[in-house]
Amino acid sequence: MSIEVGSKLEGKVTGITHFGAFVLLPGGVTGLVHISEISDEYVTDIHEHLKVNDQVTVKVINVDKDGKIGLSIRQADPNWQPRPSRGRGRSYGGGSRQSFEDKMSRFLKDSEERLQALRRSEAKRGGRGGRRG
Repeated sequence: MSIEVGSKLEGKVTGITHFGAFVLLPGGVTGLVHISEISDEYVTDIHEHLKVNDQVTVKVINVDKDGKIGLSIRQADPNWQPRPSRGRGRSYGGGSRQSFEDKMSRFLKDSEERLQALRRSEAKRGGRGGRRG
């Protein structure tokens, strides 16, 4: 039996580690369900969700060239919906409703205030690399 990305299969949990669970699939091949693919909720202990010999439905999410199979229990749920991705990095004032120009203006203002504070603290210490003695 060929394992194809996107297919849903029944399998049996054969092992559990701190990073995921190994699932025996039809045809005698084993895949890994990463801890992040067990549930939509944050999983701290896999043992709270799975036990060895549990029967699970999984979705094949990737097959590497070296034969490693990535599986997902949460994506196999018929009611599962992907969450919108969240942007990374610092947010300057109010999220995505602001225009780029507004965000840039806020960033420049914050940066200038920090530079002024740094210059004031250097002036109090006697400037940059002044002579000692």
